[in-house]
Amino acid sequence: TCSDDLSTSDLFGYAYASFLVEVSDPTVSQGREIGRVTGDPVIAYRGERVSLDDLLAGYEDKLESVFPCNIAHKGKTPVNFTFEAKERPAPAVRVARPRVLIPVFPGTNCEYDSAKAIRDAGAEPEIIVLNNLTPDGVARSVERFAKSLRESQIVFVPGGFSGGDEPDGSGKFITAFFRSPAIREEVGNLLDRRDGLMCGICNGFQALIKLGLVPYGKIVDTDENCPTLTFNTIGRHQSRIVRTRIASNKSPWLSLVSVGDIVSVPISHGEGRFYCDDALIEKLAANGQIATQYVDLDGNATNDVRFNPNDSAAAVEGITSPDGRVFGKMGHSERIGSGLYKNVPGNYDLRLFEAAVKYFKG
Repeated sequence: TCSDDLSTSDLFGYAYASFLVEVSDPTVSQGREIGRVTGDPVIAYRGERVSLDDLLAGYEDKLESVFPCNIAHKGKTPVNFTFEAKERPAPAVRVARPRVLIPVFPGTNCEYDSAKAIRDAGAEPEIIVLNNLTPDGVARSVERFAKSLRESQIVFVPGGFSGGDEPDGSGKFITAFFRSPAIREEVGNLLDRRDGLMCGICNGFQALIKLGLVPYGKIVDTDENCPTLTFNTIGRHQSRIVRTRIASNKSPWLSLVSVGDIVSVPISHGEGRFYCDDALIEKLAANGQIATQYVDLDGNATNDVRFNPNDSAAAVEGITSPDGRVFGKMGHSERIGSGLYKNVPGNYDLRLFEAAVKYFKG
């Protein structure tokens, strides 16, 4: 409720270098009282009352058709999945400081953040820039990457916009690279013979799911019946901080968090909408492969675009392979550090890389 002694020029005029402060003590003498907060979702002034919903609609509708903020979801309301792991896989050979291989494709832009987070967690990152300028450059990159992969315990595919997400979608160059016979064989050896781990975030998740590494745990030829990540329903790039709930701790990557924990995470993508049929979603959930879900302020899985920015089916943010050793997610959990996100409260540390190191150290 606004004070009656305010003029319309006070309410709508410029007030350079002024601060609007809400205080609980009504006796504060400094400053000018301009109104009182009430429980009603309205702004009241000299007998006039305007709904906050109407004000918001008037503010957003002007450009809604040009740059949409809202979408109407017609699907069913998602539910919170819960899977408590009774046991997790463990490596046959322990490693005190595991080596993490980070491939950098044209358009990758998260390798430095990822390497820092990995190093801070106690692992040793190796960044390999893949050369696609000439056929010979590609061949040498395949050879070098395969050699490093044989000496590594973890592969981490970072985010970015490989190939500019062209033509017609993301991750094509990454998937083509990993499907080359030499790399495909070494990935199989890493996962099947050496108990290794893989993770992909954002663009990396898009590659993992198009390779079949999630949810199947191996590189397969995918078809229309496989899960995919497609364009955000809102029709544009989304960049914001979202809340995610741990739905399963089956994966070694999630061994240091508990089911039900809420972790905030920044997202930045145009193709993050997880999609597959309901039967497969139920199968993945029953096997503990739906790892994380987008949730609202009450911790409930939701279709609301403010919290589920890409309109993912079942509010899925991340999934794993059947044994949990391959993990893909959209949110940038590698973007953590002291001094970040000071004005947006929340727990941002998924302890992702710390858990991967613990998996090998025991």
